Amino acid sequence: MPRVHWGQYPAPSHVIAHISDTHLLGSGAALYGAVDVEGHLRRTLERLVASASDPDVIVFTGDLVDAGQPEAYQRLRGLVEPVARRLGAEVVWVMGNHDERSAFRSHLLDDARSDDRAPVDQVLTVRGLRIIALDTSIPGWHHGRLEPAQLDWLTEVLAVPAEHGSVITLHHPPIPTPIAAMQVLELERQDELAAVIEGTDVIGVLGGHLHYATSGTFAGVPVSVAAATCYTMDLGAPDGELVGIDAAQAFNLVQIYDGRMVSSVVPLRGGPVVTRFGAEFIDALDPLTPEERLERFSRQPDGSGT
Repeated sequence: MPRVHWGQYPAPSHVIAHISDTHLLGSGAALYGAVDVEGHLRRTLERLVASASDPDVIVFTGDLVDAGQPEAYQRLRGLVEPVARRLGAEVVWVMGNHDERSAFRSHLLDDARSDDRAPVDQVLTVRGLRIIALDTSIPGWHHGRLEPAQLDWLTEVLAVPAEHGSVITLHHPPIPTPIAAMQVLELERQDELAAVIEGTDVIGVLGGHLHYATSGTFAGVPVSVAAATCYTMDLGAPDGELVGIDAAQAFNLVQIYDGRMVSSVVPLRGGPVVTRFGAEFIDALDPLTPEERLERFSRQPDGSGT
């Protein structure tokens, strides 16, 4: 039974689980001989199910596998699809620079087209929310680009607004990064993408690639970048160094509220519990009036209200 909604905003119209940079290996081996990428993905899916977030869509924003291996895509699909079915969620796969278009199409999309080097751009509409997946990969390179034909295609898609707006998903996020090495690997010609997005029904952009959670704005809309589930970049590393660490992995929960996108980070690893309001306490607030909830939960013990 849905819980009574307590805040001044209505419940979100849509929820997106945003996962990125899983970097699976076909053998199930540890990445760099040290990172249990498959175990981290399993933990991600367990946390998603436990969150009771009831996502409509699970979006994977690229670098799904580390070396384009067909068997790695098969392992990924085998892990994700049973969870998606259990949650009743659609799955959107987005190409990254470590992905290989032919294997991606064949093993994730069941698409064996002959022109398998063409960009993998897709559209999925879920209860009026349009999810657009853009392939920013360049075969043989790690930086990103959108070709003129892709921008023309996107212009045509966005020419007709969707009922609940559009969310663009891509691997290379169109926002700055403070990590010098990652600046080399950014998305090229971002101004051309901005010109296509401005004035349309796009309400947000979801990206990956950076291996740390961050956010910004682009073309007047919010951009949310999910931290990798494999390993993350240490933003506190010495100047001039690029340091990946087996820590701080997370995924994002993205809520859509009447044309507004709100993104929240969910860490894979918890910490020591220092305080807890259990289900019994929370359930007791449900039948109360808004004023009674404030009295029960907001008023400070001394009654001063300050």
